[in-house]
Amino acid sequence: MKSILRNPIIVRVLGLIIWAYMALCHRTIRWTVLGDETAKKVWLNNDSVIIAAWHSTILLLPSGWHHVMRRWPRQKKHAAMLISLSRDGEAVARAISHLGLSAVRGSTNHGKKKRDKGGLAALNTSMRLLREGAALCITPDGPRGPAQTVQNGPVLMSMRTATPILPYAIISRKERRLDTWDNFRIPYPFGRGVIVFGEIVEPAPDMTKEMIRDALENNLNAAMRRAEDFLST
Repeated sequence: MKSILRNPIIVRVLGLIIWAYMALCHRTIRWTVLGDETAKKVWLNNDSVIIAAWHSTILLLPSGWHHVMRRWPRQKKHAAMLISLSRDGEAVARAISHLGLSAVRGSTNHGKKKRDKGGLAALNTSMRLLREGAALCITPDGPRGPAQTVQNGPVLMSMRTATPILPYAIISRKERRLDTWDNFRIPYPFGRGVIVFGEIVEPAPDMTKEMIRDALENNLNAAMRRAEDFLST
């Protein structure tokens, strides 16, 4: 697989396939949106917003952007998503470019230099976009996990730029779960889906990294539980 993903033509074609599948799911899943009124107020009252969702839901994340956030007033100067520098990340970056989203490449979640994978550059680029006015989507447990455990990236971005974090859960009822570190979700078209905006995490001068990390993790998990409960009825 790694040798296949070195081929730029294969990566380009794979990006088109991922984009087409994302678009198919977006257009055919019957969406219900929960918590959007509070989320919209956060959007309107801040120049920039960090949108955080678990890595397992990455195939559906652009659906929430196109179905809800792109239609809100006061659109941000930048609309971007943090994508890892891995070879499969290149295909995802190409896919979201067809959806009008730019990609910030690199992982901000690992501090060891030998495993950095462009982390410092990605962190600096992300913070620059946030200071200029951005809606930046990030998967705080990616790209290697542990699953549903917030890493340092979004916490540092939020603290250093005073940007609120909006937890965001999006799942569909018909799906397949893969045997990967995050039990990656492959949604099926033509099912039911729900978009849940969780309780905002506002950075404050007296908050530590641990406090922000715990709040984001708890609020994201609460949004996911609400989404699962909604689709189970």
